[in-house]
Amino acid sequence: MADERIRPPWWLKYVNKVMIGLNKLGVGGDKGPVVLTVTGRKTGKPRTTPVTPMTVDGRRYIVAGLPRGDWAANARAAGEATINQGRRAQRVRMVEIPADEARPLLRQFPILVPTGVGFMKNAGLVTGPNPDEFEALAGRCAVFRLDPV
Repeated sequence: MADERIRPPWWLKYVNKVMIGLNKLGVGGDKGPVVLTVTGRKTGKPRTTPVTPMTVDGRRYIVAGLPRGDWAANARAAGEATINQGRRAQRVRMVEIPADEARPLLRQFPILVPTGVGFMKNAGLVTGPNPDEFEALAGRCAVFRLDPV
């Protein structure tokens, strides 16, 4: 499949705003979504989006839910971001993982981040929580390791 730009669903902007608001209130605890803030590559302004990190071998990773997503392009350009979980903020280095190294991480995604499966299924990227289908997204959906700064 080509690396076409998949348009996000119309409702995503509104759901993201609600999730960002809930995160600021501390809803979700330590296991749920966090708010990623990264400098926009075109505007230079802070851009925020909720993401759900997964931990593998003691390291945190995030997976872009869509190929060529704006937040991933911004993270790639900026190299650093801030992760907010409630009132806690942490500066992180955004290290993009090459496709070959991302494959085993993507296989774990449907197990570690089951809430992301439905989103990717609705986008037409997978048919369900099949690790083989997620592994096949390597090189299409960016995977970043979050290293503390």
